[in-house]
Amino acid sequence: MDLYVPILVLAVLAGGFAIFSVAIAPFTGPKRWNRAKLDAYECGIEPTPQPVGGGRFPLKYMVTAMLFIVFDIEIIFLYPWAVSFAKQTDDLGRTLSPGLGLFALVEMLLFIVTVLVAYAYVWRRKGLDWD
Repeated sequence: MDLYVPILVLAVLAGGFAIFSVAIAPFTGPKRWNRAKLDAYECGIEPTPQPVGGGRFPLKYMVTAMLFIVFDIEIIFLYPWAVSFAKQTDDLGRTLSPGLGLFALVEMLLFIVTVLVAYAYVWRRKGLDWD
């Protein structure tokens, strides 16, 4: 249990800081309201009126978001695999970790091929072109 105490202390400090920041924000800082502050912000451009129920977004936004998620997930799996793939030894040559071996290599290659198929699909559909 002693190993988890620093993590719990850090979590309590982070939560306390977040709650304190949100609670103190209305009481600090200037409050000069004007029309510009109350308007919707669209990158410095005058906001365009939207139809009731919202407007339609181009499909490229969704494709770009999905591509980002695919590559994000790939990195999440690839980095720990790369770190633990090799056999690790100490200074005396004793094996500390046997490594993952051929099975893990084949599985990671299949995973990367799957990601490349998704990438090729998006590329073929011109999801990477910004017109």
